[in-house]
Amino acid sequence: MAPSSAVTPRLSPVALLIGEDPEVESALAGLLNPEGWRMQKASGTDEAIALVKSTPFDMVITGRHTSGHDHVAFLRRIRGVRPHTRVIILADESTPADAVASMREYACAYLSKSFSMPALREVVRMALDSPVWDDGIEIVAATPQSIKLHVRCEKQTADRLLHFTAEVTDLDLSEDDRRHIGAAFREMLLNAMEHGGHFDPTKYVEISYFRTGHMVMCRIKDPGQGFSLKEMRHAAINNPPGDPAAHVTVREQLGMRDGGFGIMFAKNMVDDLIYSEEGNEVTLVKYLSQRVNRDELPR
Repeated sequence: MAPSSAVTPRLSPVALLIGEDPEVESALAGLLNPEGWRMQKASGTDEAIALVKSTPFDMVITGRHTSGHDHVAFLRRIRGVRPHTRVIILADESTPADAVASMREYACAYLSKSFSMPALREVVRMALDSPVWDDGIEIVAATPQSIKLHVRCEKQTADRLLHFTAEVTDLDLSEDDRRHIGAAFREMLLNAMEHGGHFDPTKYVEISYFRTGHMVMCRIKDPGQGFSLKEMRHAAINNPPGDPAAHVTVREQLGMRDGGFGIMFAKNMVDDLIYSEEGNEVTLVKYLSQRVNRDELPR
């Protein structure tokens, strides 16, 4: 008898949601169901671990009504069973230290502080679109006041990092300070990856972040050869007085994409933007409008 030519159909990917949360479940269903995903639920972390041991889930989403600290402990248990499962941590109670610990344990994403449903949909979409997600962000060192990272030069990794840093930098800052710091950091990070690393996933950007009771400072060093900021005619920051679009013509002549406002935008978001002599390292400094007691910084 001739061998069968039938092809075994690929099983649909499965997500595991922990706990009862109708709002989160509805948001997930709206994203996962159209993509052909199935969803299963567990009442708590012990049941979730038992299920993970028997089923290779493609994604696990924790319940938000538990602390970030407990969820990181749960993440470590999952890593002992299924090292490469995508895990998204949701938590109502959290500290920056919990967010850092989740990065060390290669969480796919981390959301806390009464996150919005659009934010949840964004990180789930990011997880669905990322074929490789459990590396690319390496913590070199971390203390209560500083963190040093090596980050792979690709946009998907940058997007993941931006979600983590939003959790790490929240020191009871004002909404304006959080927004300004995040916006400036995003622009300079993507600039470093694009122009210094050329979005080459074999290259890495070095990031050092420092915080005190009255300021936040971030240093971003790219793997490129550097440049002279004054000679960047394709950047809006160097437009001559009276000609705010001069850089647009230069970019068209060089065949560059639309843009060129990143450095000028970031400079307006922080108090100091300083480039190294080589031009491959930028430091952002933001003095906080709302001072934080150093003794109250999260540990």
